[in-house]
Order: sequence, then structure tokens, then C-alpha cells
Amino acid sequence: MDEVKMLVFCVVEKEGRKIVRVSFLRGMEEERSMDYAEGILPDGIIVKSEGFSETEVQKLEAYMRANRKDILKQAKEINPLRNWMNG
Repeated sequence: MDEVKMLVFCVVEKEGRKIVRVSFLRGMEEERSMDYAEGILPDGIIVKSEGFSETEVQKLEAYMRANRKDILKQAKEINPLRNWMNG
């Protein structure tokens, strides 16, 4: 698999439960050929993807599950208001 970038978003509450969205990006934005996958923690599942094969999606899900604690910790440290004000 080519280089994949991961973006972690802050913790949000949806339907009474706390979730974290995780995006995986691959490709060059200038070329308009960016592959993406969107996942949710703590479930560790990819809910939407384009450009990744089924095998690659399974690997991304396995990665999210294996690194769940670290990703959730990172998400809890994000302050969306501070990021918006400095952005």
C-alpha cells in the first residue's frame, strides 16, 4: 500500500455515545486522484471509502482496532475551539 495519511478528529457525541472519526487519505490532491476512507472509533470500522480495495479497507480497520487506545487519546487532546481560533 502506498503512503497513507491519517487524520484524527475530536471526540463528538452522536446518538448518546462518544465517537471519533478517522480519515485515511492516499494520493495527490493536485492530481485529483485522492483515495479516502472514513472510519469510526471505538467500533473500528470503515463506514465509507473510495479507491481502497476491500483488502486495504480490512487492513485499515485492523490498524484502527490495534491502535484504538492511542487514537482515542489523541482525539481527546484535540481542542476544536482553539484549533478554529488559530486556524
